[in-house]
Amino acid sequence: MTQHNCKIKLRPLFAGFLLTAVSFGSVYAGNQFTDKEFIPTGMSITPTAAFGSDYQPLNPDLPGRPDWLVDHAVDMVASPDGNTLLILTSGYNRVTGDDGSGVAEESNEYVFIYDITGNKAVKKQVLQIPNTFNGIVWNPNGEEFYVSGGVDDNVHVFSRAGSGWAESGDPIALGHDNEGEGIGVRPMAAGLSVNMKGNRLLVANFENDSVSLINLVNRTVVNELDLRPGKIDPSETGTPGGTFPFAVQFKGDDFAYVSVQRDREIVKLAASDDQLTVARRIEIDGQPNKMTLNKAQSKLFVASDNDDSVLVIDTGTDAVVEKVVTVAPERLFKNKKALKGANPNNVALSPDEQFLFVTNGGTNAVAVIELGAGAYDVPEANGEAAAGSHRWQDHIHRKDGSAVIGLIPTGWYPSAVATSGDGSMLYVINSKDVAGPNPEGCRDTLSIASGSLNTCRAANQYVWQLHKAGFLTMPMPKLSALVRLTRLAADNSHLSDQSKSRIQKQMIDFLRDKIKHVVYIVKENRTYDQVLGDLDQGNGDPSLAILAPYSPNQKKLATQFFTLDNFYDSGETSGVGWNWSTAARTTDFTEKTQPVNYAGRGLTYDWEGGNRNVNVGIATLEERMATNPSMPDDPNMLAGTADVAAPDSSDGEAGTGYLWNAALRGGLKIRNYGFYVANQGSSNALTEDELAHPYAFGLVQAVATKEALAPYTDPYFRGYDQNNSDFYLFKEWEREFDQYAEQGDMPNLSLVRFPHDHFGNFSTAKFGVNTVETQMADNDYAVGLVIDKIAHSPFKDNTLVFVVEDDAQNGGDHVDPHRSIAFIAGPYVKQGGVLISNEYTTVNFLHTMLEILGLEPLGINDGLAEFMAVFDKSQKHWDYTAVVPEILYTTNLPLPEPDTVAVDSGNSECDSLPLRNAGYWSESMKDENFEIEDKLDDDRFNRALWAGLKGESEPYPSLRHGKDMRSNRQEMLANYKAKLRDECNSKYASR
Repeated sequence: MTQHNCKIKLRPLFAGFLLTAVSFGSVYAGNQFTDKEFIPTGMSITPTAAFGSDYQPLNPDLPGRPDWLVDHAVDMVASPDGNTLLILTSGYNRVTGDDGSGVAEESNEYVFIYDITGNKAVKKQVLQIPNTFNGIVWNPNGEEFYVSGGVDDNVHVFSRAGSGWAESGDPIALGHDNEGEGIGVRPMAAGLSVNMKGNRLLVANFENDSVSLINLVNRTVVNELDLRPGKIDPSETGTPGGTFPFAVQFKGDDFAYVSVQRDREIVKLAASDDQLTVARRIEIDGQPNKMTLNKAQSKLFVASDNDDSVLVIDTGTDAVVEKVVTVAPERLFKNKKALKGANPNNVALSPDEQFLFVTNGGTNAVAVIELGAGAYDVPEANGEAAAGSHRWQDHIHRKDGSAVIGLIPTGWYPSAVATSGDGSMLYVINSKDVAGPNPEGCRDTLSIASGSLNTCRAANQYVWQLHKAGFLTMPMPKLSALVRLTRLAADNSHLSDQSKSRIQKQMIDFLRDKIKHVVYIVKENRTYDQVLGDLDQGNGDPSLAILAPYSPNQKKLATQFFTLDNFYDSGETSGVGWNWSTAARTTDFTEKTQPVNYAGRGLTYDWEGGNRNVNVGIATLEERMATNPSMPDDPNMLAGTADVAAPDSSDGEAGTGYLWNAALRGGLKIRNYGFYVANQGSSNALTEDELAHPYAFGLVQAVATKEALAPYTDPYFRGYDQNNSDFYLFKEWEREFDQYAEQGDMPNLSLVRFPHDHFGNFSTAKFGVNTVETQMADNDYAVGLVIDKIAHSPFKDNTLVFVVEDDAQNGGDHVDPHRSIAFIAGPYVKQGGVLISNEYTTVNFLHTMLEILGLEPLGINDGLAEFMAVFDKSQKHWDYTAVVPEILYTTNLPLPEPDTVAVDSGNSECDSLPLRNAGYWSESMKDENFEIEDKLDDDRFNRALWAGLKGESEPYPSLRHGKDMRSNRQEMLANYKAKLRDECNSKYASR
């Protein structure tokens, strides 16, 4: 198919699409679509919906693992002649051997090479690279291509070798001496671009705030330019700019553009005679991502995340001449509140340059944009009519600008799109897919395993290992296909169903009138099966319920109020999870950096208000140094208060930011206990009395990492710290709550973090809460105490408590590693342990909370989510009394006498006394890093946990493949409890 034919084929799409914008229902109803797959964001995917499409996983053909599939395909580039397609991965991609240790030679990233000369993409070769990060580019001569080495701080060169490709020489070192700009930061080579002559390569140094220029003839770095204003001109010291450069794009030989993500700017560079200078800084509203030039190099198209748009920059004037919102066609989804969350991250032009294709990672679709649409030569409608008596031509949206004319469904989180050289084929890569069950899943976990200590690790069922990338190919959709696909993509993302039922509206109005306060508790990392798998009802696997004995309050919440056995945490790990739990969405930055960081391939924990271990919520260098002694005396290090991971807007518009931003915009009173804070000093330097009662000693424990949160943060409530006890975090919360009760007024929204179900710091943990069992019980009891306190307070009748895990990565689940626990307690909540098996997610949870508080949505996800059907107007009266897990009596916590309160000893005497003591755990966990969430040697940690809690002889459960375990539960539970008794007798006999 020629470019001309491509144009003829595609041009009518705009007109035809707008016909369907007013009569979509009849068009949609007559088509059968591929079965939908539900994903933990609350959306659905239909990757093979397009006619003739093919969706294939990416298999690197590892000799010893022929079935191993990779995750996180992140970029894709076609060769200059259009015959070869390169796909780059940059993710987790760690493989564990049968002995439980990592297999270095199989734990790489990859370049997949496809022949695309025909209608079917044919895999020809797979190249292995130790580390990468979103950088791959062809030389215009088509004889070489280049791949950024990520944390290895280099660039790999590949050239032709016979009928294939091979690395040519040693990688080109960028020379940053393993140091990035920040605290404890390593370099990270990111985006690449080659000039028109093919003799110079530009590299974005993501963690060094600079770009490097490489002479490709002799393969040496000839120049490096720091992009920060204060580093270029001392008079600009402390001026924000130039941080986190991600993608680069040469224009000819003398100019280049750099997408600077944290500071939301496009930096234009002059690059002549091997000199680099900043020619201009183009400020934008969103976070610039991948970009491309048209053939004439007169227009630069930039995907702008956080703004859900594509920017068109005139390269002659460097002005943004157009901004096109990529979410959906305007007539299909008006989006009057400008909700964000589509996460546009990559762009590609059609061969005739009349159309732009954009991957919307957040809504799992490719947006088709017609560029510069004007008056069209519209064919006769042949009698077809739109709604009413008007001809369908009358509904054409005529304008001079560009517009989205359709959507194409993809797999989960598309990250790049390309076309064949003749425009007849469309190619899309996806970062991840539905994970499925992970009964042997382990990382910082108590997972079940069989055979040996290493079986858990050897299963390769960690959540990032279960997400697999996908490669989608399809013929370029025709008019009728695009109509259908658009409607399906919109339906998958709830764009086409924005109304609530009369019953839902009535319930929301009722609760808004009755509920004046919400307490939102976020915990850490547990699956449904781990905590509630042995309930008398629900789809739980009791053989995976290894934390149930130490969670009596959570089990009581499930049986006293309601049980959600089909609830999913939207995030895979803490960084993703904390953004989903507080903003109901992530950014493309977060999606791309999380798996890389968790794989140990560089980057820092940048997702809770700190960037490169610097508290960017604090504006001045003096304040930063005062709160963090390790902060370098450098005013140009991450100047300003921008947060590279924040799902916000540069102008703070409604429908962006975090839960607290929405509350403050809505005029509510808030109070923060541990969300997005940086701890002050080491808890090891405090006595137990000081850590237990910091307010009494005047010892500040935490500083907010978000500027908006700072005035409302309790400085005596410590953040994530496994030395501390959640019981004493509760006591600090209680101290202020008692004051509210005395005053008769409390915040409308209280944010409370209880992190001890993460586990760790066994050698230094205080108050005798130094075993896995006691830490889980400590967390459980703190949750119960908060609800107990509210139930016996003046706020009992107008307060709801929402409890959720930020993610569920650290445990096995027979359905999915995202499946987790969630509770709501208070008035008008369903009672009696009613089982609710609706598919709900973190997004539904936040949506429900926001609706009750009367707040604007945080983004597309929660704005279009379903309100949870967990309330009952007749259930005004409620009560709750916290249960003391008996195992806590082995600690030094000041607990009530057992005969004065409800005490739960679990299933047997084994559950009331730790099998191992702190000395055992301390020795097993020495050298582990528990200072930051999820920064562990997960291999050693899991071996020690298994040996300490289950031993080597535990037979593995037989039901482990996503089966529905709601039926025959009584017999199943009876067998399980008998087995536990036998285990208990065996354990005690062996002491």
